[in-house]
Amino acid sequence: MTLDQLLIFVALGAYVAGSIALITYFLSRSSVMRTAGIVLAVTGCVAQFAELGVRWATTGVWPLTNLYGSLSLFAAMGVLIFLAFAWKYQVWFMGGFVLLIAAIALGYATTWNEGYMPAVPSLQSYWIKVHVPLVISSYAAFMVAFVAAGLYLLKYFFERYLGRSQGVATAMTTAGPVTMPVGGYDADMAVSDVRVVGLRDDTPMISAAASRGDSWALWLQTLPSLSKLDIMAYRIVAIGLPLLTIGIITGALWAKDAWGAYWQWDPKETAALVSWIVYASYMHLHTRNNWRGYRCALVNVFGFATIVFCYLGVNIWISGLHSYKM
Repeated sequence: MTLDQLLIFVALGAYVAGSIALITYFLSRSSVMRTAGIVLAVTGCVAQFAELGVRWATTGVWPLTNLYGSLSLFAAMGVLIFLAFAWKYQVWFMGGFVLLIAAIALGYATTWNEGYMPAVPSLQSYWIKVHVPLVISSYAAFMVAFVAAGLYLLKYFFERYLGRSQGVATAMTTAGPVTMPVGGYDADMAVSDVRVVGLRDDTPMISAAASRGDSWALWLQTLPSLSKLDIMAYRIVAIGLPLLTIGIITGALWAKDAWGAYWQWDPKETAALVSWIVYASYMHLHTRNNWRGYRCALVNVFGFATIVFCYLGVNIWISGLHSYKM
């Protein structure tokens, strides 16, 4: 086993074990599982970046010339972005899902390991060291934002479920005196933005159920508020979108050098443009009160679906200038 193979084995094992630990923490809030998950996440991330460096140093071939290398960077950057946000906002419960996606991506990447072949002559350009890391890093940021949006929807739909099963009046009476602000955080939810005894509570039905001892509600109360999850997803997308924008621009400059035209409506270019439009729309819609929250979370989820299609669907199943099909 070579050093780079050993590092990939360490990273994959750390991600699998870390995802189990952090999902356990997500369900039980065990501080031991949180600490173990953090250590494993850091270990896997460091091992992955080290593997890419070792591969480049020992072969002289830029490691991001194939799907194996790009998926490896996608997993590593996804975990790195998660670690940065989790450290700042103390949202380690997201890590189990981020590490699970990273483990799947890295495991799938190993099936595309073609060895140390350099890129075809037209792609042997300095742009490959700029364009590919930017685009893959944007994909990784969108993946972490997707996880945040998924958790938002989990808490949102449970709040709606309680509203349908118990009624708004019962929930408000149990929760205590409330006053509605001018304009809701999420206009779709009847009482999604309220102040309970002077404190903001955007899930009053969950709070009411928790006060009655409902185990699911008590567990969901340990998650951040809907507004915090929404803002967190927005800030992560605010990192991913500029990276994707610069990545598309540098890709156009590279295409001019390699193929003689800035834009050729290649399937990959078209799919990337669609993803950019979706996330640019998300950033704009988030400034509107009636879109912020639930609707933007749905746009976020749809946006990541376009990223998956752009990244894997186009590159693997559709022939084009960016295809990995042999």
